[in-house]
Amino acid sequence: MIRITELKLPVGESTDSLRKMVLTRLRIRPEELLELSILRRSLDARRGHAFIYSYTVEAVVRNESAVWSRLKPGRDLERRDPAPDPFGTIAVQRMRPEAAERPVVVGFGPAGIFAALALARAGLCPIVLERGRPVEERTQDVKRFWTLRQLDPESNVQFGEGGAGTFSDGKLNTLVKDRDGFNRAILNEFVRAGAPEEILYEAKPHIGTDKLRSVVRTLREEILQLGGEIRFRTCLERIERTESGLRLLLSRADGSAEKLDCPALFLGIGHSARDTYANLRDCGIRLEPKPFAVGLRIEHPQRWVNERQYREHAGDPRLAAASYKVTWQDPESGRGVYSFCMCPGGIVAAAASEPGRLVTNGMSNYARDEQNANAGLILTVKPEDYEPYAAGPGDELAGVAFQRQLEETAFRMGGGDWRAPVQYVGDYLKDCGLETPAGGFSDMVQPSFPCGVREARLAELFPEGWGRIIGRGLVGIDHSMQGFASPGAVLTGVESRSSSPVRIPRDENMQASIAGVYPIGEGAGYAGGIMSAAMDGLRAALMYLRQFESNEGFTGQAGSK
Repeated sequence: MIRITELKLPVGESTDSLRKMVLTRLRIRPEELLELSILRRSLDARRGHAFIYSYTVEAVVRNESAVWSRLKPGRDLERRDPAPDPFGTIAVQRMRPEAAERPVVVGFGPAGIFAALALARAGLCPIVLERGRPVEERTQDVKRFWTLRQLDPESNVQFGEGGAGTFSDGKLNTLVKDRDGFNRAILNEFVRAGAPEEILYEAKPHIGTDKLRSVVRTLREEILQLGGEIRFRTCLERIERTESGLRLLLSRADGSAEKLDCPALFLGIGHSARDTYANLRDCGIRLEPKPFAVGLRIEHPQRWVNERQYREHAGDPRLAAASYKVTWQDPESGRGVYSFCMCPGGIVAAAASEPGRLVTNGMSNYARDEQNANAGLILTVKPEDYEPYAAGPGDELAGVAFQRQLEETAFRMGGGDWRAPVQYVGDYLKDCGLETPAGGFSDMVQPSFPCGVREARLAELFPEGWGRIIGRGLVGIDHSMQGFASPGAVLTGVESRSSSPVRIPRDENMQASIAGVYPIGEGAGYAGGIMSAAMDGLRAALMYLRQFESNEGFTGQAGSK
């Protein structure tokens, strides 16, 4: 096929015009164009330029070699082989329901879902263990917490079917290099499960928390139909190595326990499974501390963000709610301050999973039609920063202790009843001894945190000096995005779970220090979002299937079904 980049079309122009441009660039007749796929569409909103979409497409043409020989290749033109399909490498098998052959997946977030899907399509009937509830019940548990302030520690924004990303913006972009087609394959699966087709080509695809819940249910049903089993409200307590494989000790919500033998275990536990980290360490699985980031959520009027990004085109109904990405390096401390999980037209979500520990996150529906935009404004944290919180020398979970301390402080600052501590940027900068930049908007943004808010001095939430670094970051970012540090923008604490503070080391076969254990996704420290976690889970499952095929010598017809 032939890939063409940098095809420019004005916003609002139909894809018929795109097709005509392809015919012209390839110098072919309409009947010679057999297939046209949009790979990417990005909005070019640079100042001084026309407001256009830039497209990258792939064309399948009749007599491709002859067509290519007539062309003058340039930077915008490339001949490529079809993208690989990781699911197409799976040898479809009859169901193998024997307990000794059934791999176990712990955690049913993106990593666990796609590991389980691959294993199920290979006929291995995986058993999935999920500590939370199915997404339908989990949604009600989250709603109860947000309205009545009644937290279920096992079913909330962090725990339950779909993982933490289910109550986020549903971003589907990733910075992971993808030469093997994993990203495209997963996006295709999302579309098959009901996601909008535009996620296949938008430069910054998102699905929204409302649509993502439906997609998760559809993927669950396929795994079940293929012989998989999902045990909700079930936790992994212990792992033992046996002569034939692994033995797991499980606990259920009703207090009962069970032992389960399996040949392989996929750990997609998520970045908030703090008790599971401790259990894994006690079982002899090696852990190590890793850098992460902490900070606050900042809210601006979505109208202001649109005006900043779209200028005179703001308000055009053809344009989606605008987003931003900002970063600033503090010259004094050397720390980076940057935006994280920016949610256009969304809310600041109450994302706690432990009693007495308050956490925020960002969340948007597909329409992104709320009044405020929000983003994490966070700074980098290194293991030496949280070493003072260690329980003793070599404590791999010191980062967890540091997170908990921040969350407990935020809970107290909010009044101890799940209200979040908030502060307007003008007041925050004054507390930090900094001047508020001139300009910006005059609105006083109303905080969107669903459990209510209480005014507090947020700089006091962090270790000494960190609050001022965030303040300098606000001012520094305002230099490039005037109005970012407007006095009426509002800050909410605390953003403490940007990523896992722990990594589970694994070898070249993606296995942990106990053979047969595959740490995957965000909780293992190898991903940072829905797509990278899903890709990691799928990659580990395919690694296991290759080893399984080599050991068992089974054969089957390749294909995703």
